[in-house]
This record gives sequence, structure tokens and C-alpha cells, in this order.
Amino acid sequence: MVEAQRNAGGRPREFDESLALDGAIEAFWRLGYEGASMAELTQAMGINKPSLYAVYGSKEKLFERALQRYGECYHERLKGLLSQSSAYDVIESYLRDTAVAVRAGITPGCLSIQGGLSCAPNNTRIPQLLADYRGGIEHAVATALAATEDASRFDTDALAGYAVTIGKGLAVDAAAGASQAKLDAVVDVALAGLATLLARESG
Repeated sequence: MVEAQRNAGGRPREFDESLALDGAIEAFWRLGYEGASMAELTQAMGINKPSLYAVYGSKEKLFERALQRYGECYHERLKGLLSQSSAYDVIESYLRDTAVAVRAGITPGCLSIQGGLSCAPNNTRIPQLLADYRGGIEHAVATALAATEDASRFDTDALAGYAVTIGKGLAVDAAAGASQAKLDAVVDVALAGLATLLARESG
């Protein structure tokens, strides 16, 4: 989408909203919601402050739109990851990819973690937006599990919660500097426990 902003002479000029939002995602991911100043956001987005307010209305609305774009991109990728025939394969695909992705982004971790798990009282909606985003991932995993050949043998919601909780832990560890080897080892242990559970449920 192309939006218009005004230059110093008052005449509108166009900017690419997708690129601008990608810049906002980078700033929010790297600095967190409260840490990202308007100056840093406008610089990352390549627009001026009046244009930011004209198009998005507020910093909070900008964050909401950036998170929406981030989610749209990730969920498109998630569809392919979760298209597996068994519960084990769904969760393995999700966790293996997560272990790599949390070290391969703009900064180690994940926007849904880095963005702001806790905020000042006047920004309490931000943690809720992030919680809703993570809930959407859990719902996607649960839906994929429910479509597997062995879905009737286990609680798909509980398994989805398990997988996403491990995923969030991987993001936190990556942000703290954990190596790829350590993250992969954690996934190995999680999958070993999952295999034991599924075998018991199948027995």
C-alpha cells in the first residue's frame, strides 16, 4: 500500500507503507514499545512525525498495525510448517523452526516477547496485544493438531499450549544470548518427552 505524507512545502509525497511498517517492526523489536522513541520510529520508517500521526493516529495504533503485519507474514509461513500428518511432526516442525528463527531475526528473540511483556500503566494495552498475538499462534497450532491422523488420541489444546510455551522459552533464551546448540538441545528434550507422552496415549 502507498500512503501520502507532506514534505516541508506542504505538498504530499508517497511512501511505501509496507516498507515503513517493516521499519517500525525493526524498531519495536530491537527497542521494545516503550524504548522506541518517536524519533527512532520515524527514522526507521523513513517518514516524518506529522505523517506518522496523520496515517496511524498514535504510537499505540502504529504498534498495533506493525504487529498485525508481523503476524500476517508469520502466519503465512506457519501454514507450511504446520501442514504435517501427525501430532509429533506438527510440533517438531514448529519447534525446530522456532529454535532457528529466534536467532535469525533482527535481534535474537521475537517481537511478541521483545515488544513489551510489561509496560507502564498508561500502556497496559500493549502486553494484551502481544498476549493476543501469541494466543493466535497457539490457536493455529491447535487447529493443525486437530487435523492430524492421530488427533483423537490426545488433548490438542494442551499439546498446542505445550509447544507454544516451549517456543516462548526459546525466544527468551535466544534474547539472553543462548547458542543455537543449546536451543536445539532444549527442543530435543521437549520432543523426547512428547514422544513418550504420545506413545503412552496410543497404548
